[in-house]
Amino acid sequence: MPSCCDVAMTSSLSLPDGDNTAEFCILTFADLELKDHGPFPPKGHLKAELDARARKKYASAKKKAFALFVKAKEVVADTCCPMSACQRAISWRCCQETFKDLTGIHRHVAAQHSGDVGQQTSVILKQMARRVSVTSSPVSSADETSRPSRPLYRSQEMFQKLPDISHIDINEMTSEPGQVLLYYCYCEVADPRGLCDWQRALCQHLHLTGKVRIASEGINGTVGGSKMATSLYVEAMLSHPLFKGILTREDFKTSAGGAHCFTDLRIGVFEEIVPMGINPQKVSYKETGIRLTPKEFHLEVEKYLSQGNEGQADTILLDCRNFYESKIGHFRGSLAPDIRKFSYFPTYVDENLDLFRGKRILMYCTGGIRCERGSAYLRSKGVCKGVYHLKGGIHKYLEEFPDGFYRGKLFVFDERYSISSNGDVISACRYCGMLWDQYRLCSTQPCRQLVLACPQCQLKGFTACCPLCQKKGLALASAPPPGLSFKEECECTGTRRQVPVERI
Repeated sequence: MPSCCDVAMTSSLSLPDGDNTAEFCILTFADLELKDHGPFPPKGHLKAELDARARKKYASAKKKAFALFVKAKEVVADTCCPMSACQRAISWRCCQETFKDLTGIHRHVAAQHSGDVGQQTSVILKQMARRVSVTSSPVSSADETSRPSRPLYRSQEMFQKLPDISHIDINEMTSEPGQVLLYYCYCEVADPRGLCDWQRALCQHLHLTGKVRIASEGINGTVGGSKMATSLYVEAMLSHPLFKGILTREDFKTSAGGAHCFTDLRIGVFEEIVPMGINPQKVSYKETGIRLTPKEFHLEVEKYLSQGNEGQADTILLDCRNFYESKIGHFRGSLAPDIRKFSYFPTYVDENLDLFRGKRILMYCTGGIRCERGSAYLRSKGVCKGVYHLKGGIHKYLEEFPDGFYRGKLFVFDERYSISSNGDVISACRYCGMLWDQYRLCSTQPCRQLVLACPQCQLKGFTACCPLCQKKGLALASAPPPGLSFKEECECTGTRRQVPVERI
């Protein structure tokens, strides 16, 4: 909420003439949190400053925000009609549900995502207000000219580099198939909140969905959209003053996908850009291990595998991902810790220091970011002969060596769950043991565990992550209790420590 002095100051200013009056009101209230029950907070002295045109602008912004959110969930598939005239079948994918008609997706968004729409509405209003602040004519009063203007954002310069898309057709901006980008950049961020605002405006401007983590130590993101949109996103990132000379085009890993690969857009400020659970001031990315290019890492793994048991006693090929990631894909001969979260990695290291003592460590993860902090933690223990890690992670390795020493699929943190560079299947169905590597969510609500269940077992009703969940699922289906709110405990999680709550 703006302070009393802010409201008093804005109300005393002379309003610009003509149609700009409504936009000026939006500028005044752009930082207010927008709720679904009304366009502005029910404060009498604030409502008095709003006129019909301001409310109309709000309604228009909210309508646009709602349409953009729905559009981001659109999935287009090419189908052929009986007359052989190809047409495009459109559906919408959100929250692991598929909607075949607009009415269904509209009801879902209205019921489940009013907060997301409200945030996007606020951003649109701020963009409108900023345009007015730049284009409106200056006031003539000497006293008012000398009065400092109220800053619209923490770091207003962050918003100077939104790409110009006025010349690009909307279909090109939202077309499928598209891409998913994965990247990170460790650097000093003086204003994480300002960078967060710019990222949110940029992604919504380009119709991107995904997840972006920002901290004082840098940025970590994975976003999806059309190839045009992701290309513009990369250019905007590379041209940003904060990342110039640090972030390169090669730091962006790409894979087939699009906006439909994510349920929504989530951007926030955190203590760490990868949640290891240790303050970056205590274990810094600046103390990371030695980075190896995919080719250098390939040669190291080749040497490691060729030495046999005797030679391998000197080196450990360490997978620092979670157990469900390594289950469907890993480097041959690697050690994969039985951890559910990367925040368990430090504890795993502490409990196994003798295992690492005097050894050369070759580490790898999905895109390289976990190895940056993980290798720094290992080095801080002072027990290893040397710590090395794969630059760019498995993602970059598979681009150069699709048939190299990595076997199986690469797990990704979106609705695809995995991507592949070859036809390897190294994991099995949880129920029948048939080779299978396509994850799906456990069918028992509200369990969020992933399960490997082949199509045949799914047809038999085996769709839960474990027998305990299967039994509870059947009981809930026959007599669902009112107000279900328990946290599911599963057979597969009972043997592991409870997942720590991430601090924001």
